[in-house]
Amino acid sequence: MAANLTEVAKHAGVSIATASRAFGEPDRLAPATLDRVRRAAVELGYTAPQATVATRTIAVIVPDAANPVYATLLKAIQAQAWHGRHRIVLFDADEDLHRERESIELAARTDGVLLCSPRLPERDVLALVGDTPHVVVNRVLDGAVCVVMDAERGPVQAVEHLSALGHSHIAYASGPHGSWADEQRAGAVERACRRFGIRLSRLSHNAASIQGGRAASAAAVATGATAVIAYNDLVALGLEAGMAELGRACPDDVSIVGIDDIDLAGAVTPSLTTVRMPIARSGALAVDLLLQSMAGSAPIADTVLPSELIVRRSTAPPAG
Repeated sequence: MAANLTEVAKHAGVSIATASRAFGEPDRLAPATLDRVRRAAVELGYTAPQATVATRTIAVIVPDAANPVYATLLKAIQAQAWHGRHRIVLFDADEDLHRERESIELAARTDGVLLCSPRLPERDVLALVGDTPHVVVNRVLDGAVCVVMDAERGPVQAVEHLSALGHSHIAYASGPHGSWADEQRAGAVERACRRFGIRLSRLSHNAASIQGGRAASAAAVATGATAVIAYNDLVALGLEAGMAELGRACPDDVSIVGIDDIDLAGAVTPSLTTVRMPIARSGALAVDLLLQSMAGSAPIADTVLPSELIVRRSTAPPAG
């Protein structure tokens, strides 16, 4: 059986994106890297698919284009697609399942689809996209090519950090209902809390926005938790604002941790402790994998990109 690009990348000790550029955009690589990839291809008997000069139309579907995470993702997708002068068509589902369904139906008429954090059930997503080449970003769907931002390591580091500060009761502020990433992050936090002997209160689902965080602030205060891990940075910032209005200061009365590390996280006061997610890398890699899928050589295994905790000033030892 002929080797695929994933095996070539592993043999050469480079990323899949770098291996892809060795055959599609060799001028973007250092000579030594290019030589290493091509040597690996020869040793494994890999033959790159014939390049095409045709411009492709790629549909990108996001849950909420106003969310800074998806803005960063879209910018990375556009930048990567621009190298081949491929066209990007954006569909904003606006956190509406009916709109997401219609968006996928329309997107399936293009050359390829990037499904970013789809909310619909797995069976519906796969049925709607059909045979159109597609890549899923930030969710795992059986049988699909997926690029996943690790939802385990960073959140576990966050719990470990809070435990080391002396917190024994943590709340988790959930994101939107149906969010795969929310379930993964909440599960990681729950397992870590059991490991460190920490009591966990899980709050109900809210919008992945500052307003969603504000809506969760009273429930967070009511739990009595001395620290809160939020679904994302926007929810964390909303929590901080809402809890301040209820007389709880961050981090003196409550420590707050976000997830994503958007630009605003390091600019607010206090600066936000958060889990940095490889958002831009996910977008660029997803484009490369989609183009490979169009050429019939997409990898089978999911690609998981690492996350890490960034400690700033919104976390401190509990009062007293």
